[in-house]
Amino acid sequence: MHSFRFEPTELPPETAAIRADVRAFLAENLADYAAAMRSRSWLGIDMNFSRKFGQAGFLGMTFPKEYGGHGKTAFERYVMLEEVLAAGAPVGGHWMTDRQSGPLILKFGTEEMKQRIIPRIAKGEIFFCIGMSEPDSGSDLASIRTKATRTDGGWLVNGAKIWTSGAHLHDYMIALVRTNPEAERKHDGMSQILIDLKNTDGITIRPIKNLAGEKHFNECVFEDAFVPDANLIGTENEGWSQVMAELAFERSGPERYLSSYQMLRELLKEVSKDTTPQGARAVGRLVAHLATLRNMSISVAAKLQAGEDPALDGAVVKEVGTLFEQSVPFIAHQMFEREPSPHHGDDFEQTMAYTTLSASAYAVRGGTREIVRGILARGLGLR
Repeated sequence: MHSFRFEPTELPPETAAIRADVRAFLAENLADYAAAMRSRSWLGIDMNFSRKFGQAGFLGMTFPKEYGGHGKTAFERYVMLEEVLAAGAPVGGHWMTDRQSGPLILKFGTEEMKQRIIPRIAKGEIFFCIGMSEPDSGSDLASIRTKATRTDGGWLVNGAKIWTSGAHLHDYMIALVRTNPEAERKHDGMSQILIDLKNTDGITIRPIKNLAGEKHFNECVFEDAFVPDANLIGTENEGWSQVMAELAFERSGPERYLSSYQMLRELLKEVSKDTTPQGARAVGRLVAHLATLRNMSISVAAKLQAGEDPALDGAVVKEVGTLFEQSVPFIAHQMFEREPSPHHGDDFEQTMAYTTLSASAYAVRGGTREIVRGILARGLGLR
């Protein structure tokens, strides 16, 4: 049975230099960035910004130097994430690449793949999306049906992926596919493969509008799309265990409590115009929750830096952080009788509109609330 313990952790002094460097970069590149755009947080996509970010040395920060990375600590990367999220920088173009795809390839990829791919990630030259969810699969990732069938020199991929963030803009997809459909257990017989979205025939990508009217998600259909043998990630038919390791990268970072940060900033501005006891209590409670979540998240970062496996602790941060992030626009609605609009009104109204429309998705990304609570229940020995 797992015992949860979030030890108070101070960020090391060397992180101050990274914080200053990132702030200077953001001040220069986001000088005219409106509050409504900043509210998009890590879902905002600007591929030009992402390329500049990589060129400035802020991608692949913890990757080994021998693969073109910068050899920084998990704490230094953590500080970088805090700064871009607090500023509302449009980091969605490289988010999955830096958080998941690069570390996955470093952990499971062949030496040839690491040499071929990792330096280009660190330079901001290539970007990745994640091909996991499928039509009609719901939250049951193990029910995927997309197949990769052996052929001369590689695989032929047939099937579809959906809710694939940024696929219409990105260069590669890391896809979970069935390589042994005859496996007895549905969790077996799956593999992860690297698909070149720009140079592979047989791929159709269709953007899907979300509630905010953005084309962020996509449906990707594969019809005899050829993937060479060299693009198999890790061990054939061991994809499930690899995906579980990959998802652990998702659940404990500052994005789990800073997605609504711009809304909190705008709320603070409104309350300060005419402070009331009710407003002070509401804002004070939110700030206290934010500080607590930050300490929990930094504690998980410390375990990562120490080489520990904080998957269950990260799941707690994800679950509690989701509840906090969704509460911020709800409290803003309660406190101010203002009509939110995504495209009209002042910063408060536009930010409240976007955050409200986006908040429902917070419970899904990184695993639905039911999935995360199931993980926690197993960790506690309750099921």
